[in-house]
Amino acid sequence: MALTKKTALIQKLEERRGSRIISYIAGDRQPGLETQIGMDVFPFFYDILVRMGKREHIDLVLYSTGGATMAAWGLVNLLREFCDKLCVLIPFKAQSCATLLALGANEIVMTRTGQLSPVDPTVTSPFNPILPNQPPGAPPTFLPVSVEDVIGFMKLIREEAGISTEENLTKVVQILAEKVNPLALGSVHRAKEQIRMLARKLLSFHMGPEEQAKIDSIVAALTRELFSHDYVIGRREAKEVLGLKVSDCEEALEKLIMELFQSYSSDMQLSTGYNPEVELGNQKEKTVLFDRAVIESADRAFVFRTKRKLERQRITREQIPIDVTQERVVEEGWSTLEGHG
Repeated sequence: MALTKKTALIQKLEERRGSRIISYIAGDRQPGLETQIGMDVFPFFYDILVRMGKREHIDLVLYSTGGATMAAWGLVNLLREFCDKLCVLIPFKAQSCATLLALGANEIVMTRTGQLSPVDPTVTSPFNPILPNQPPGAPPTFLPVSVEDVIGFMKLIREEAGISTEENLTKVVQILAEKVNPLALGSVHRAKEQIRMLARKLLSFHMGPEEQAKIDSIVAALTRELFSHDYVIGRREAKEVLGLKVSDCEEALEKLIMELFQSYSSDMQLSTGYNPEVELGNQKEKTVLFDRAVIESADRAFVFRTKRKLERQRITREQIPIDVTQERVVEEGWSTLEGHG
């Protein structure tokens, strides 16, 4: 879809909502092109927001499968500096860290395909277990440790295996500490406490002290009671069960939101799996560009773009010649999207 038509969709959405629109689309094309919400986006949001000036109402069109929890917290704070009312429009996925971000909105507008998820942070540090069977000489890759996985393990021991005595629990913890560095386990505990604190603070932006019981209920559901990180929360459950401020999305509005999202999805090939062989085709080598994230308003846009060089080479494996495709990143980073000031 041409950029001019996408801009027109943003303007139509602004007119219908009586707001200014910012799109933040963090792509999840797999494998290897997933892009997470990160701290690097702040200068670009600031640029757009300063151009807009202080507004009564800003809508954030959000698509992401997660990212850095502190980035979500910081983005809500930044956006609220420039508006009195912040709303999040969710066409499809707004999971994990993106769900956390949505908690800070006065209003959440979900289409019928909109998805939230539990907020289950993972911790990656030099104290985590190392991925086995890595190539010789390669820098170590550390396995992320899920907060809920550690808690689930301890619940399994207590509730399913029936181990409850202090002596036996001590032995279990010793076994766990042999697999996962105790400092990594400490980071897991801190991450869980931090995510609960941030969720409460974000909800408190638009919920008063008289709603503290409701805040506690929402935080408990998203950080403890929905056990699987993969659990999908649709708009009916988000509104009627969790009690989030989810507004009805009439058909005409849903059509506009989805049309805008589908334009990003098409540009970023979100529904097409990445295969370097397909990208290379019959050529021996090729340089390809991938748009992996977009931050856009009606008059300003930034894109996170990766340039990769693909090259087909013939190697011998067990005395059998085979063709393999090698790829390397030539350039990567944020830039102004063409066609905007």
